[in-house]
Amino acid sequence: MARSKRIYTLKDVAVMLGENLELLEEITANPDNITEGEMFYVSDGRDDGTTGLTENGVNDVQALLADIRTWDGGIREFLVSEQCDPAMIERILADEPNRQP
Repeated sequence: MARSKRIYTLKDVAVMLGENLELLEEITANPDNITEGEMFYVSDGRDDGTTGLTENGVNDVQALLADIRTWDGGIREFLVSEQCDPAMIERILADEPNRQP
């Protein structure tokens, strides 16, 4: 498969996929969720920069989210298993009904 030459910031990916940015940040916090070489640190002038994904990395996120949504408990179960802050979980879940199919 050809290497992607385009990198998308998580903010761009959130808009493209109609997903919650915090959810994408949580998914990409664990590099095991994305195929090696498809996620990058992007310096944007801030101390902590941002995360960038190739097109294949975006596809990995989509596939993982589709899988998670089939679990008993779905997104909530994933976030709880990742030991997320309860307030963040509620913010993310509040966006779930507004997600684009």
